[in-house]
Amino acid sequence: MAKPFNDADRAAVYRAIHERRDMRHFVPDPVDPAVLQRLLDAAHHAPSVGYMQPWRIARITDPALREALHQTVESERLATADALGERRDAFMKLKVEGMLECGELLVMALMDGREKHIFGRRTLPEMDLASVACAIQNMWLAARVEGLGMGWVSLFDVDAVRTLLHMPAGARPVAILCLGHVDEFYAAPMLETEGWASRQALSTCVFENRWPSETEPE
Repeated sequence: MAKPFNDADRAAVYRAIHERRDMRHFVPDPVDPAVLQRLLDAAHHAPSVGYMQPWRIARITDPALREALHQTVESERLATADALGERRDAFMKLKVEGMLECGELLVMALMDGREKHIFGRRTLPEMDLASVACAIQNMWLAARVEGLGMGWVSLFDVDAVRTLLHMPAGARPVAILCLGHVDEFYAAPMLETEGWASRQALSTCVFENRWPSETEPE
């Protein structure tokens, strides 16, 4: 039988999971290239359906391109606010990205030619997206271990980002990742402290054997 991690290593893993935060506030100091390489390697060691490894990572080093990506996000931020109706004003008060302040800006994308990969995707083709999410989570946890903050930005026009990065047909951007130094990590998720939402009880998300009926008592 395989042995578990020792107590200290186990505690470190769970600490990283529970203290990971979606960061929006950054200190504009450079990220050590060796640390960045470790984070990219962590992402590249994520599990993937059929071992297809569908993630592609673009490091944005051109200031003009960073600004163009930021403008795309800003346009979508305003459109999202308008779509929220009565919650528009509350949304507009939230800081939803740190793209101009973070030390590193990365775009995580799906590869082109994914239709050739059938293993694990015949009935669930979206498993390629799930695999990329695993890579992002790997990097997120590793960043927390390294004392770096990371934020996942999903407010953008897919075609606009695809065009800016000259992506081939079939490739698709999934996330813009802000990565860098922070003064401190949020004590709790920012959307929780800002009153936008709260974490659901675990019992509402875990079922046994079948989906519960709405009429069943909790």
